Amino acid sequence: MKIPLVDLRRNIESIKSEINSAIDRCLENTAFVLGDDVKLFEEEFAKYCEVEYCVGVNSGTDALHLTLRSIGAGEGDEVITVPFTFIATAETIWMTGALPVFVDIDEETYTLSPFELRRFLSERWRNGIDKLTGKRIKGIIPVHLYGHPCNMEEIMEIAEEYNLFVIEDCAQAHGARVLFKGKLKKVGSIGNAGCFSFFPAKNLGAFGDGGAVITSYKMVKER
Repeated sequence: MKIPLVDLRRNIESIKSEINSAIDRCLENTAFVLGDDVKLFEEEFAKYCEVEYCVGVNSGTDALHLTLRSIGAGEGDEVITVPFTFIATAETIWMTGALPVFVDIDEETYTLSPFELRRFLSERWRNGIDKLTGKRIKGIIPVHLYGHPCNMEEIMEIAEEYNLFVIEDCAQAHGARVLFKGKLKKVGSIGNAGCFSFFPAKNLGAFGDGGAVITSYKMVKER
C-alpha cells in the first residue's frame, strides 16, 4: 500500500467551497498577479502578526532571500543560522553572496542556542569581523521550528550587543507567541523582519506555493 508523505485531501475537503469561491473570484477579476486579494491578505496578515507591514512573495525561500538583500547582506559578509533547518535558510544566505555560518541548537527546543551564539561571537568577533574568515559578521537568522519559538529575548540582547540584524525564519511557526520583555509577542514581530512560507504542507498552507515578509521597518518593506 502506497502512503503519501503528505496527504492534504481532508484539509482541502473541509474548505473546498471557500477555495473554489476564491478561485472563481480570481478568474472573474483576471487578477492573476497581485491585485486586491493580495493587498487584502497583506493587510490582514500584518495585523494578525502585530506588525506594520506585510509583503506577499512567491515562496518562503524568496521571503528570506529578498529580506537578506533588503538589509544589505552580500559578498564579504557572514550570516549566522542553525544547521537544523530546511535547506532554504542557508541557501538564501549563499544566494546573496554571503557565507552561512552555523551555530548549534539547544538540545531541548531544537532552536538556536543563545549560549552557543554568545560563545561563537565571543570567540570569533573582532570589531565586526570574523577573526577566522576575515568576513563581516552581519546578522542572525534564528529558526522557529515545529511551532516552537526560539528564545528571542536572549537572541535579541546578543544581537543588539553586537549590532547584528535579526531575520526570523517563521516558516514552521505561523501564529506562535513567545514571551519577550514581559509580553507575549508573535513570532516575526521581534527582529528586523519575519519570513513565512505558505507551502501547502506548512502550518498554514496555500493553494500552491507562497510566502510573506513581515516587518515594522519601512525601509525593509520598501526595498
